[in-house]
Amino acid sequence: MSNKVVLRGAVVTADTVLEDGVLVFEDEKISYVGSSESAPADLPEGEVIEGYILPGLVDVHCHGGGGASFPDSTTAEELQTAIMEHRRHGTTSLVGSCVTADPETLKARAALMADQCEAGELAGIHFEGPFVSKDRCGAQDPRFIIDPDAELTKELIAAGRGHVKTMTIAPEKPNITGPDGVSAALINNGALPSFGHTDSDPAPVRAALEDAREHLAKAEKPLSPRATVTHLFNGMRPLHHRNPGPIAECLSDAKRGGVVLEMIADGIHLHPSIVRDVYETVGRENIVFVTDAMAAAGMPDGSYVLGPQAVTVKDGIARLTGGDAIAGGTSHLLDQVRLLVDFGMPLVDVVYCASEQGAKILGDTSIGALAAGKRADAVCVDVNFKPLAVYRKGQIVE
Repeated sequence: MSNKVVLRGAVVTADTVLEDGVLVFEDEKISYVGSSESAPADLPEGEVIEGYILPGLVDVHCHGGGGASFPDSTTAEELQTAIMEHRRHGTTSLVGSCVTADPETLKARAALMADQCEAGELAGIHFEGPFVSKDRCGAQDPRFIIDPDAELTKELIAAGRGHVKTMTIAPEKPNITGPDGVSAALINNGALPSFGHTDSDPAPVRAALEDAREHLAKAEKPLSPRATVTHLFNGMRPLHHRNPGPIAECLSDAKRGGVVLEMIADGIHLHPSIVRDVYETVGRENIVFVTDAMAAAGMPDGSYVLGPQAVTVKDGIARLTGGDAIAGGTSHLLDQVRLLVDFGMPLVDVVYCASEQGAKILGDTSIGALAAGKRADAVCVDVNFKPLAVYRKGQIVE
């Protein structure tokens, strides 16, 4: 006998809000999404949600939460602490992000996270570094930043046993482009370059983005047809009309169907108005919201670590201890949805950028939207977007 769950409320699909909608799970799959009027007559009444029913959210850049840090975890239990912190707040698919460290540490962390990927708990692995700019390293430890190395890239991917999804690289560094470069090594081994932590002039950015696009077009089985940009604006030379840096090139490439732009829409890394302006400039199809969260997500202010770096959190803002650099985020993805909708951005598009767009980056058509046949992941929230219940694979998350 199948396990059937029926939810009724304002259902947020990829294209609209069904004000009086019905969502039905049967075991681990969605079997019906539509209006209550069109629902099968034999359905049980189900639970009425006084708020919204959203798809399970998808975060493709996250360093931790609940007091646990992916770059610092040495046990599956520590990893699971961070995973569950975000899952309980509606993120049903999560990519674990490393930070710049020595190669052996990165391989060890990748192997541990690969175990959780194979257990169905993580959606993938992201390496943020070590091939980034020392001038725009942010919270990346400059002691471990090195020149890009395609062979090391392949070793890191091998350590992740097929679960590495993205790697942040600075486009201006050597050995990024060309058939033997890091971009090609990533793409040809099932991962994506994510351009960021860069102090580049425009020309190297354009060259690297076009090079990635060419390799993706030629690849036999690319993870996704589009590379990404790691947290646009953050960890980059600012945009200036006489010293343009990388940002305008990223916007231009995204608008032309190239890269997808990560943004940390937590109101700390970016003002909501710049998030809205980028959305209105390039459209939702070219944006993905990420948390870049570290161990302090869901936790009180205090002292934490992010890889080799000490971090102090005050008023919910994480900074390197004794410095000014922001050291990751403390939000959940659902917090960003709430913030942006309150700011006046369209609910359907905000949710799309926090769910289906991440699924597309991961090349996973089974998650990220409320549609028949997809995995039964959903987040029930009240009218203020506070979580009421989270379902993953048709089961309520405790």
